[in-house]
Amino acid sequence: MEEINFWFSIGSTYTYLTVNRLHEVAKKENIKFNWHPFSVRKIMMDMDNIPFTPPAKKIKSDYMWRDIERRANFYGFEAKVPAPYPLKEFDLANQIAILGMNEGWGVDYVYKTYQRWFQQGKEPATQPNLNEIFQELNLDPDTTIKKANEQEIKDKYLSNTEYAYKKGVFGSPTFVYDGKEVFWGDDRLEDCIKWIRLKGK
Repeated sequence: MEEINFWFSIGSTYTYLTVNRLHEVAKKENIKFNWHPFSVRKIMMDMDNIPFTPPAKKIKSDYMWRDIERRANFYGFEAKVPAPYPLKEFDLANQIAILGMNEGWGVDYVYKTYQRWFQQGKEPATQPNLNEIFQELNLDPDTTIKKANEQEIKDKYLSNTEYAYKKGVFGSPTFVYDGKEVFWGDDRLEDCIKWIRLKGK
């Protein structure tokens, strides 16, 4: 079975499209996706890449929301936009994802977080939304948040981000195949799979 490294940040709007369909794609294409949370915000700041700056902010943001709405419809699901953005608890949302990936509930957490964000307008890593997700996952809220804020998790979050940057990742979602082929954007997922099939001939 082929494997693709899926680099993502909760806080990336277009990543909703990928998260909402990745399980189906994995099953259909017989591909394993390795989920890696990282801080796209830190990379963008390091690159001096600040999105939606005036005066283009409204034009670009309006386009983004409509584009996500259209693409979701293409895939057969919905996106209620605009969703809360940018996130107030960006780092916490992703640190919880790091913890979850370590403990085996990370993918479910990310999926539920994006579902609530784009279908119910509930901002990630804020209350009471966060505790409601923990309840669905049978996790103790206080313990989980405490663990997500431990230095070990913060260090892993940073190391993921640094490693992603070294691999050429600068946005979310990004798909990396064979450690070197980088495909950025939800609409490049199929291109990544096409590349795998081409090289396998």
